[in-house]
Amino acid sequence: QVQLVESGGGLVQAGDSLSLSCQFSGRSFSNYGVAWFRQDPGKDRDFVGSISWIGDRIYYADSAKGRFFITRDTTKKITYLQMNNVRPDDTAVYYCAAEWGAGQNYPLRRPDEYDWWGQGTQVTVST
Repeated sequence: QVQLVESGGGLVQAGDSLSLSCQFSGRSFSNYGVAWFRQDPGKDRDFVGSISWIGDRIYYADSAKGRFFITRDTTKKITYLQMNNVRPDDTAVYYCAAEWGAGQNYPLRRPDEYDWWGQGTQVTVST
């Protein structure tokens, strides 16, 4: 079993920065690629970005490129999503997801490609 716990969400203003964390536990973190998704109520869960299990391949959705950055701390088993210059349309519940061996040669962009999910953290961006 893999457990994922997101934290760091909250209410921020447009233009602010915010850092989300995804704490991994249960199995060997170094074997898992981790992705971030986000979801508005009534809408699909959208890919934000991912980092490979090795940690050297990072992919982003177009909406995140240049503003969001994903890193991972293998010692702490945490994956971070640094969100800069946030916009109101970034408002969503943000989820992290993990999959064994994922994200090295190509990103896994669909939610159904991931077996393990966190409970989500709400990010609200005001104008």
